[in-house]
Amino acid sequence: MDYQQKLAEKLTILNERGNGVLIRMNYIKKTCTDPKTRPAFLADKAMEPAIKYINKKFPSIDFRGNIQHLTSIQRKKSEVLAAMSSYYDSFLDVIEFRDHVYELLNTIDACQCFFDLTINFDFTKNYLDLIITYTSVIIMLSRIDDKKALVGMFNCAHEMTNGSSDPSYPRLGQMLVEYEHTWKKLTEEFGPHTRSVTAALLSLKMVYPRRNLPAEQWRSAQLLSLLSAPAAMLDPACCDTMACEYLSMEVMERWIIIGFLLCHTSLNTNQASQELWKMALRSGLYITLTRDEALNIHKVSEDLFDGIKGYSKRIADIKECREHTILNCGAMHRERRQFLRGALKELFNVLEDEPGLLGPKALFVFMALSFSRDEVLWLVRHSENMPKIKTPEDYIDNQMAELLFYMEKLRGLMKKYNYVVQRYHVQYLAQFDALVLNDTIQNMYVCPEEESVLMSSFVSTLSALSIKQVENKEEFDLRALRLDWMRLQAYTSVNKAPLPIKDYVDLPKVMNMIQFHTRMVDSLDELLYETSELSILSFYPRVFEKMFSQSSEEMTMKRYLMAFPSVCSQFRQCGHPLCPEEIEAMEKRSLRLCVTFLEQIAKLTSSIVLEICAEQCNLNDQLQPKHCAEAISAARHRKQKKQVPKKGEVQKEKPGAESLRKDRSIVTNVDKMHLMLTELCSCYSLCTDFIVFDHIVVPTEFLISHLETRLSEIIVRMANYNQTTQEIARPSDLLAGLRAYTASVHTLASYINVDITRLVKNVLLQQTQPLDSRGVQTITTIYTNWFLESLLRQASNALILHCPAMHCFVNQSTENDPNFRAEEFSDVSELQALAELIGPYGLKFLSENLMWHITSQVSELKKLVIENMDILVQMKNNFDKPEEMVTLKRRLTGGENVLKRMTIVGVILSFRSMAQDCLKQILRKHCPYLMGPLECLRDFITPEDDIKVTLSVFELASAAGLACDIDPALVAAISSMQTDNTSVDEEYKMSCLLLVFIAVSLPTLALDPNSFYSREHGGHNNNIHCLAAAINQVAAAMFTVQSKNIEQHLKEFLLMASSALLQLGQNMERMDFKNRESIYLLLHMIVEESPFLSQDMLESCFPYVLLRNAYREVYKSFIVTLG
Repeated sequence: MDYQQKLAEKLTILNERGNGVLIRMNYIKKTCTDPKTRPAFLADKAMEPAIKYINKKFPSIDFRGNIQHLTSIQRKKSEVLAAMSSYYDSFLDVIEFRDHVYELLNTIDACQCFFDLTINFDFTKNYLDLIITYTSVIIMLSRIDDKKALVGMFNCAHEMTNGSSDPSYPRLGQMLVEYEHTWKKLTEEFGPHTRSVTAALLSLKMVYPRRNLPAEQWRSAQLLSLLSAPAAMLDPACCDTMACEYLSMEVMERWIIIGFLLCHTSLNTNQASQELWKMALRSGLYITLTRDEALNIHKVSEDLFDGIKGYSKRIADIKECREHTILNCGAMHRERRQFLRGALKELFNVLEDEPGLLGPKALFVFMALSFSRDEVLWLVRHSENMPKIKTPEDYIDNQMAELLFYMEKLRGLMKKYNYVVQRYHVQYLAQFDALVLNDTIQNMYVCPEEESVLMSSFVSTLSALSIKQVENKEEFDLRALRLDWMRLQAYTSVNKAPLPIKDYVDLPKVMNMIQFHTRMVDSLDELLYETSELSILSFYPRVFEKMFSQSSEEMTMKRYLMAFPSVCSQFRQCGHPLCPEEIEAMEKRSLRLCVTFLEQIAKLTSSIVLEICAEQCNLNDQLQPKHCAEAISAARHRKQKKQVPKKGEVQKEKPGAESLRKDRSIVTNVDKMHLMLTELCSCYSLCTDFIVFDHIVVPTEFLISHLETRLSEIIVRMANYNQTTQEIARPSDLLAGLRAYTASVHTLASYINVDITRLVKNVLLQQTQPLDSRGVQTITTIYTNWFLESLLRQASNALILHCPAMHCFVNQSTENDPNFRAEEFSDVSELQALAELIGPYGLKFLSENLMWHITSQVSELKKLVIENMDILVQMKNNFDKPEEMVTLKRRLTGGENVLKRMTIVGVILSFRSMAQDCLKQILRKHCPYLMGPLECLRDFITPEDDIKVTLSVFELASAAGLACDIDPALVAAISSMQTDNTSVDEEYKMSCLLLVFIAVSLPTLALDPNSFYSREHGGHNNNIHCLAAAINQVAAAMFTVQSKNIEQHLKEFLLMASSALLQLGQNMERMDFKNRESIYLLLHMIVEESPFLSQDMLESCFPYVLLRNAYREVYKSFIVTLG
């Protein structure tokens, strides 16, 4: 009959089911409490009268007589029925669970089962777990304030829909009413079970006091130390009560507190019960029911006993225990945590060095994890509900990171060397345990058939294990053996059992050890979860974040911070199939916590890295040539024996002085930063990645992301661009600073295994685009805006001159001081630095912006051509008739405007040419193997080739900074100007007439006193020498777009320009034309600049003698010295 009771199976199944129901009740409570997730019908104001009526009349609700109160439910009965059904079904699960628990507890009482945790561990543990789970379910049910409304609304809607109440409603309603006084009802229920419960609890009197010791005793016993007895280091760690050694203290305290509350009569009759109960009451103020639901043990106990006669002494005991807890408990647990930090560190270091010890000393690992977990959980639940005490620091642990870190490290070590543990224990089971068990069975003088079959199967199963199975990586599954052992415990624990387990204590000792060894073989992960899971932290996010914050403020804890996000990987394991709705919220919360911690660690690390970079950048800046003037001046003073500086005057230190130290113990700020960086980088060694709810988390990627963002911000900030004053850093200064930063950032790779090259490439590549990945302006945009708005705008007004001789722009000498020196931003070294910074992509963006300004000037030029079209047509046809040309020229308007706008175009194109040339030099330095083929490809193009092919090749060459006969960017810009309103012929006509307009207007430049050619600058003082580039490139682009012969039209322009300038030479008597020779040189420049015109063409229409005389005239004011 005892075999048919299936006590072991029922206990196992009911415990699993009970956990699901408990989690479900907790979820319903949370859902109804949170305004965001509260069921819509409970928050609906229209439902308020119905809810009030149901709560008042529950459970005897008159659905027909008081229909006016329930009209709101009547209107939406189908929706209410659908919305409330899941809640109603969950409450029915409680009834079903309660019925099965009642039945099983009564059966166990009828069988007069024997319970002793040190003997039939699994049977006793499952029995006590079931009692606590059942009690927790009922307490959670009582904490759901809206339970009557939920049940009543469902039943109301059910009756209105089906014409009758739900069959289960009377029992459910009765149960809810009965448990309004929860503890009173529970104590009544468990009165008959007092003997069994008390017996099970009293079996803890050997285990619990031994575990509940202060840290001083742990320390004196050298608990968890493998080094305390070196000679016994290889001996297997085992004892008679293996599973009790890593049993959670929190679980035991929950059993004792709740168990004696349910069966409180034994406290007055049994001294041992009373002592055990008092010890548990002194261990803390709260115990966990589930998730973040806690029980204030002293308050609940006092409230319960206050209503029972004869319990005044117990109430006094409770008060005394509470006072003792408040005074001593915080300090005791603080000392325990302090001890465990050192013990776990030592244990990990030994096992990491000798992983083979994980086999014999596996028990030490699980004990260490279990003890640590108990202390973490105690602190978490008490931090959330901290009592008012004089020493609140006992409930604050700014070194929690270290404890969590070594817990994670030990878990990782067990998983990493799972093969070692498995191999050791397979041999242990087959070659030792099986033999010991067989001998134990042989020595038993009574062995019934059923028990004999089970024990024989144990021996045969263990004997069949072999090392080859491990080597072949076969999957082990010994769960059946463990369940059979629990069955055997149940069979032998009932009253009058043929084989009473209490009479054969050797069998359970051996089997409990075997059970532990089998778990080492096939369920290591399960045991790790049981002893070290910290998923409760996800339900205390505020406490968890506070722990992280406190640890991050401690220098010595920074190396352990990665433990916090790593712990988040455990949170998924606490879900239950009975409550799948909870998973989504848990996932969001876990990921949020994980990401928050990783962001904070990355922020701390990136900040210190960039502080070091900034320091190195400052040191590098001190070595810049611009700072040597003071040193040179001081050297001159010393030579000239100037007066010695006064006593109060501070001598400026030379670069490198910061490295001179008389004493190594002097710690500089840089030393401190490097120490902090070392500490922070150490925390990344915990793991390369981990999984949080199917999301693979890579901690270093957060650091890379932070560094990328911060570096981008710093690069832009280093440019020092002020839009109001138009101030900006020189490109060479920015490049020097950037090189110092990147060199320093690369040192991070020696601390952590991160791809710094990828980081730097990403950051610098983003800076070559107009906007970075965050949509913020980059240095490409900043420098483009500055060159357009400051340098080229002033160059357009001739305040800044283009200086071909020095390949830069220079300031025009004026009375007012310029805002900046143009040559400091536009010489070869600066433009090369700019090309290095923004690269081909950035210069392409700069070119596009320059082209936009050119096209706006070209559109204005076309308008001037249209205004003078008739006159220009006549001038084109009569350019060889001087008299008519003079008459027509007087009628021409806007000639100066045309030349002014063409000069602006020329200035822009000259700047672009300089930038392109510097890009070419930079690319030749970086990738000469690429530039050679590009130059060959460009030179291979001939005028006879298809224009599309030509432009494609020129675009490729231009992107590399190579000069091309036709500018593809200008061709694209002018091509985009064409509209549907004008035909191709009209565009062509305007292009031809624009050249005529420029040619006939050239002589007017001689009237401008600024048109003087400067030998020093190699150009004219009003930038008209830039007309050469403008005329050639604009003409080439326009006629390319219109598919016309460029050379032919430029020849025509040369003829007209020569004719106009020759007429200028005939007016010798006019003094206004004093810069005539300088204008003659302009014609020579146009030919020199053009790939389509030659000197022979020029000599055919303009006498060379005039050019020679012009050069002599403009150069004669300069003294030429030789030697």
